[in-house]
Amino acid sequence: MATSATPRRNTPGRASGMAARRNPSHRNDWKLALVLIAPAVLGFTVFAVYPTIRGIYLSFTDFQVLSPPVWSGLDNLQTLIGDKVFWQSLGITFYFVALSVVFGILVSLVTAVILHRLTGSAFIRGLVILPFLISGVVAALVWQWMMDPQLGIINIALDALTGERIKFLSSPEWVIPSVAAISVWKSMGYNAILIVAGLSTIPNEVYEAGRLDGASEIQMFRRLTIPLLRPILAMVIVLTVISAFQVFDIVAVTTKGGPANSSNVLQMYIYDKAFNQFDFGYAATMSLSLFVMLIAITFLQMRLLRADESDTN
Repeated sequence: MATSATPRRNTPGRASGMAARRNPSHRNDWKLALVLIAPAVLGFTVFAVYPTIRGIYLSFTDFQVLSPPVWSGLDNLQTLIGDKVFWQSLGITFYFVALSVVFGILVSLVTAVILHRLTGSAFIRGLVILPFLISGVVAALVWQWMMDPQLGIINIALDALTGERIKFLSSPEWVIPSVAAISVWKSMGYNAILIVAGLSTIPNEVYEAGRLDGASEIQMFRRLTIPLLRPILAMVIVLTVISAFQVFDIVAVTTKGGPANSSNVLQMYIYDKAFNQFDFGYAATMSLSLFVMLIAITFLQMRLLRADESDTN
């Protein structure tokens, strides 16, 4: 008994997929894409991936400038645990980070609200972000002159108002707040522009509903603006924390870690070990510890943000 085979019908989706696979131009597009991204991948590998892997390796070696690296295992880590200067530098760094984050976010938030409500001028916003575009070395030199005890304009104004002058960069109690103020001034504009972008996404209907309910401006700011800005604020906080932990240029120009190591932040100590004492292995260990701390802090911040958002929802 003969059977007839049912002819196989190609669906439009299958036909188009087969045509795409047979189309040589589709393969050429992939080749072109690989060619275009190859320089970026090569640069990222050479300037980011390789130095990271090399630094991790060196952190487990005894590497002096005139001798090749010698594997030392956890010796550098044991030295770090007992290094009082490291822990002192870490404490100073945390103090600097706390000041930079708290006051930086407050100043940036106030600036962003003023920009959003009072002006939409691109020129004004360009002026606000200008400090961020200035080199850290240039900003540090300008503020060092402004804070000079004898010739600085800030101390001249203080002397005229109070009859006293403050040694901002040469007294242990003032040096970290002064350096933090420079850092806040430099990053304020960039953070404010990010927050302004977040404010622009909040619908006006939200505030109109708040006014109909009888809420004051302060209540709407606390109950409406801040909760709706949480994703942007979280990103700004993470960026500020990472930037504050990596502070180097401002301290190197203004204080060089002084007076009496009172501004010897961790990056300054790492630099001193690597390029003054030529102990690259131990410097790599401290850099690796800072890298791990930044990852842990960033992860903790993002977890807290997600938990806060889930509680709010």
